[in-house]
Amino acid sequence: MFLRIAVGGLILASSLTGCQARPTSAMPVGSSDHTLSSGGLTRSYIVYRPARLPARAPLVVMMHGGFGSAAQAEKFYHWDQEAATGHFIVAYPDGYHRAWNVDGGGCCGLPARSGVNDVVFITAMVKAIERALPVDPRRVYATGISNGGIMAYTLACRTKIFAAIGPDSATLLGTCPHPAPVSVIAIHGTADHNIPYNGGEGDGPGHIDGPSVPSVNAAWRRTDHCAVPTVTTVRTVTTSVAQCPAGRTVELITIAGAGHQWPGATPNPIAERLLHTDPPSKALNATKVIWQFFATHPR
Repeated sequence: MFLRIAVGGLILASSLTGCQARPTSAMPVGSSDHTLSSGGLTRSYIVYRPARLPARAPLVVMMHGGFGSAAQAEKFYHWDQEAATGHFIVAYPDGYHRAWNVDGGGCCGLPARSGVNDVVFITAMVKAIERALPVDPRRVYATGISNGGIMAYTLACRTKIFAAIGPDSATLLGTCPHPAPVSVIAIHGTADHNIPYNGGEGDGPGHIDGPSVPSVNAAWRRTDHCAVPTVTTVRTVTTSVAQCPAGRTVELITIAGAGHQWPGATPNPIAERLLHTDPPSKALNATKVIWQFFATHPR
């Protein structure tokens, strides 16, 4: 998902692991741009702060897809509007050269080839926001589409700071030796050719080759020691919900005939033409569905 491919770039420093927040302006009401230093790179992100926040507010990290950007994710997926109603904070990080290093599967682009540590960057971003705003550390969440959704899985495999994740049009790549016990809601279309629902190599620009979406969901049910899921189907949407100890839930929403897209998003004809992505499904509003799930699943 993207608006344009970035031209030019930054020069990698020798260290790609250190992370230090730069002095930044206050985080005012509305959208504001911020940077921090991570691994010798200046990394950027957008924070949306609604007019009203509780004393301990949830934080949602929304990660764009490959070749996307923070600004594109903010514009097309409607998380600001949801945050204004739900009174939570949204962070939109920018991938290095518009992609995320998900620690496996050859994905994706320059971040993977250069060994950029996006886990360290996003963790530092969350900490910077927690210093500036009244974030409830028990209610920090990660969601994303495509490469950004894969990154949400990676964060759950490599950190313990998220209460739940919500990948869309994504799979799990690389190893996950110590997955965090998190709640998971995944959304995927059965006609996704970029990241096939049944696994194997997709025909999109990233040539993602990963396990099937149901098998990834089943792996997280095992991690969370969940009960057998309950499955319901309404028109084109099939929902599998497994209840787990400690109030966790692992859910999979499958949309028959939907492709590689964020359901309910604003259509992006440029991305559809250049990346062979698909028009957003109208079967549901992914932003509302994922937020409702997050809102009821603290850590």
